[in-house]
Amino acid sequence: MFRIARIFAFGLGLLGGIAASQLPEFAQQYRQRLGGAVDELRIVVRRFEADASASGETRESAIARLRSNPDVLVSNQGAAMQTHVERLGRLETQRKAMIQAGPFKRIAVLMREGDGGVMRAAYRDFEPAVPVTQEGIISAAAGFFAVWGGVLLLAGLVRTLRRSRRQPPAAARA
Repeated sequence: MFRIARIFAFGLGLLGGIAASQLPEFAQQYRQRLGGAVDELRIVVRRFEADASASGETRESAIARLRSNPDVLVSNQGAAMQTHVERLGRLETQRKAMIQAGPFKRIAVLMREGDGGVMRAAYRDFEPAVPVTQEGIISAAAGFFAVWGGVLLLAGLVRTLRRSRRQPPAAARA
């Protein structure tokens, strides 16, 4: 019976290793999308800054002017531009953090600070890949050993519980 549990644990360990190896790949695909989002938002913000400058305004004063406009459409455009500027700042900060982070720290940065929109888009288009980086191989090994060891530990616990149920209590044996 324990032999079956070991085979089962090994199979699940392989699946765990494959799943864990995809974390660095997802982080890499997320970084690519993040870079694209930053590039596009920069274009939008720079265009707005150029228009504001041509009108004798700073970015901040142009946004304030739009937001205070009684026309709802114009006011909403000011609020939208403020949102774009703030999001660009957040995404640039996150991009720098991911570039500066080491291989495994990138995954932590992604989990802690990931942008929901970029993350959903990366997940939607995610393509699994074979881990050939040190980070991917170590992640795969960690996933394998975590799942394999966990299943073996659980199987050992179940086996111990079954044995203790079969044996009568010490007082009953005497």
